[in-house]
Amino acid sequence: MELRITQVDAFTSLPFAGNPAAVCVLETPREDRFLQDVAREMNLSETAFLVERKEGYDLRWFTPAVEVDLCGHATLASAHVLWKRAVSRRTRPPGSTRAAASSRP
Repeated sequence: MELRITQVDAFTSLPFAGNPAAVCVLETPREDRFLQDVAREMNLSETAFLVERKEGYDLRWFTPAVEVDLCGHATLASAHVLWKRAVSRRTRPPGSTRAAASSRP
C-alpha cells in the first residue's frame, strides 16, 4: 500500500524549526486504528488526516497516543499541503474545510 505523508514545519520558513506536523491526504476514509497506527509511526506531536468531500475536507488530528479535537499547527500544515497541491495541479485551493471532530457526538 502506498501512502503519501508530508511533514510540514508550521510557523516558520526555516527547515528544522517551528512546529512539525505530518499531513496525509487520503483518497477514502480509513479506520481509526489505521490512523492511530500511522500517527504512532510518524511520532510527531500531531498527524493530520484529510479526506476530500463534495463540500470541502474532513480533517482529523492524532497524536502518537490519541485522537484530539483540534490542533492549530497541524491545521495550518494541512492548509499548506492543500495549497501546494492545488498550485501543482493549477487548480484553485478548496474554499472551506470542515473538521470531522465537530460532527461527532
